[in-house]
Amino acid sequence: MKRVGRLTLMALLLAAAGLCFAGNASAKEPRISKETAQCLDCHEGMPGIVSQWEDSAHWNAGVGCYECHKADKSDPDAMEHYGFQVAVIVSPRDCGACHPREAAEQEASHHAKAGDILNTKDGLLGQTIGGEPAVAVGCRQCHGSIVKVREDGSLDPATWPNTGIGRINPDGSKGTCSACHTRHRFSKEQARQPESCGKCHLGPDHPQKEVYEESKHGILYRAFKDDLNMDHPKWIAGEDYYDAPTCATCHMSATPNQGVTHDVGTRLSWNLRAPVSKRTDNWQQKLDSMKDVCSACHSSPFVEGFYQQLDAFIGLYNDKFAVPAKEIRDLLMEEGVISKGNFDDEIDWIYWELWHHEGRRARHGAAMSGPDYAWWHGIYDMAKAFYNHLLPKAKEACEKAGKPEVYEKILAKYIDGRPEHQWFTKGFDPKRIEQIKKYYKERYNQDVK
Repeated sequence: MKRVGRLTLMALLLAAAGLCFAGNASAKEPRISKETAQCLDCHEGMPGIVSQWEDSAHWNAGVGCYECHKADKSDPDAMEHYGFQVAVIVSPRDCGACHPREAAEQEASHHAKAGDILNTKDGLLGQTIGGEPAVAVGCRQCHGSIVKVREDGSLDPATWPNTGIGRINPDGSKGTCSACHTRHRFSKEQARQPESCGKCHLGPDHPQKEVYEESKHGILYRAFKDDLNMDHPKWIAGEDYYDAPTCATCHMSATPNQGVTHDVGTRLSWNLRAPVSKRTDNWQQKLDSMKDVCSACHSSPFVEGFYQQLDAFIGLYNDKFAVPAKEIRDLLMEEGVISKGNFDDEIDWIYWELWHHEGRRARHGAAMSGPDYAWWHGIYDMAKAFYNHLLPKAKEACEKAGKPEVYEKILAKYIDGRPEHQWFTKGFDPKRIEQIKKYYKERYNQDVK
């Protein structure tokens, strides 16, 4: 139930005195604590924050500023603030005092580990090839900073503000609930909307938001957004809504057979991030959980057919492009054709974008029913990079290094003996060309040259 209007100073005083001011004049337990009333007395000068909180479930539950921000003197980020010990950051560990299950699921999730990527080649690209200021406002705003506390108890502006989902907090906990449930409403309704995920899940290497918008799911969401009842407390697919799913529907929200989860990996049976896709741990159980979500709207043959197509697509990605490309690059390094340094050869960049950009777009397009991302932004771009950039550059590098036999080895192992690559060395099959011409003639009554 949303509260209408602004808190007045009189209402705060009444609350502190133990009177209810939620439309009932009778004496009851105070809506807010006397500590929070003092916070509000000063922070009325920040009307946006106060108004957001007034419209929150926290307000209705009597949870205020002090209940969330109170700290112990021993806390690393504790500071004295007008007679109170408080901390600016409300960490998942703090939220877990009232929401223990949600906090535990989040801490165990892939989201909480998002900061680990900053110690990989992604981090090298940002910090070395880009620069620290770019990392602070770019990479870490999604993956999370390691928040540092200065000697005076304030937070280091090089690491804060930050709501990255894998943020390391001063108390050692990982992540931030406000990455999805934005301060200070902490709204379920807002977190259920795909735009919440779009802060991080978009762009050339992980365009889930764009893929979703292209898909039938995204089209239906835009058409029937106002009918999805996203403010309902339980929000079960097929019961509370049925017109369209959002990101939360598939990855986190309840079905008639399973509850809400804050571990976003519990329904993912493939790793679509890695250079070569592999099944995740307990993949069959995770697949069954996701199929259960799909079954809220789709028939069993439809669901089974979709996953057969997805598995075949990932097999194509792995076998035709990802594995050969990785092994070709590794062979060039082993043979001394290119160095073993990172991103000091053009082939390093070609290979990186082949799997990290085109390959991810392809796989997410297939997994989320985005045909243009599966093909034109995905496999087509991968094929172009593989045939038109990687292989010619490999040949050029071998010749420049005086080792043309290495390229011959590449052709013999990865290209010539593989029927899916024969067009590259022998051209298109004439019989296949004639079949295409016949198809166009029969379907479109049109000759193709």
